[in-house]
Amino acid sequence: MTSAHEPPVLPGGLRERVIAASRQARAAGSSLPEAPRITPVEAFSRAAAAFSGLLGDLTGDDWHRPALRDLDVQGLVGHLIGVEHDMHRCLAGDPEVGRADHVAATQPAATGQAQRSPAQTRAQWRQAAGQTIELLTAAGDMEAKAALHGMRLTLGALLVARAFELWTHENDIRAATGRPSSVPNLATLHLMTGLATRLLPAVVARSGYREPTALRLVLTGPGGGTWDLRLGDQAADPAPVRIVAGTVEFCRLAANRITPADLAAHVTGDPGRAAAVLTAAPALALD
Repeated sequence: MTSAHEPPVLPGGLRERVIAASRQARAAGSSLPEAPRITPVEAFSRAAAAFSGLLGDLTGDDWHRPALRDLDVQGLVGHLIGVEHDMHRCLAGDPEVGRADHVAATQPAATGQAQRSPAQTRAQWRQAAGQTIELLTAAGDMEAKAALHGMRLTLGALLVARAFELWTHENDIRAATGRPSSVPNLATLHLMTGLATRLLPAVVARSGYREPTALRLVLTGPGGGTWDLRLGDQAADPAPVRIVAGTVEFCRLAANRITPADLAAHVTGDPGRAAAVLTAAPALALD
């Protein structure tokens, strides 16, 4: 799929030579510039701090603006309070929370905020997120398995997914209140893209995609990198497909906040296979 928003081809094939050089210069999985290494706990803590900072800037009217589904901003913050409470249960080893539906399980916390003032909602979220960080500090082993709302990942991967969620909902609130969108810090963004690309083959498989494909995914800009992924039938010879897209835009696609048409991806190989992969990517989102 080649977007209509793609810039025009430069004279003499210059654009193609630049893209080819960038692919050769970047080893698979690497990021240019190199992202600082941080722990998943730090990534979650940074996302929580950014979200908390935004809540502190909201006006009284902002809290009642429509934000997501049938929730206003205050209800969306309530949804995240519910997620933190379920995260506490997850860290305590409660198996039921692993099977719970992400939206249905948190709806009582979301709708319950209508009985509270914005200051109370903000304080409750900060307390819940703070407790999550305290429990994570005590947890230690980031390779231990954890289950929350249908996700079964290592604890470290779950925390990166949670950082992804906080950033996504931060930007839902920014959009609802007329504020500019934000970009995660470089280290957190690289962890987010790494997780999204690792989970992409399973998400594509769940969509019913079976075409044997050797995908090279090149995410450009800070926090990005290059990933070689095998998709579809593993027993057949794969067809090569290459997708080049912006890192932050790909994260917005994975969060189900933009469509493949909005991604402005550059594709080589079978455009139908590339389109199927990009159409499946938003299933990574929880909402």
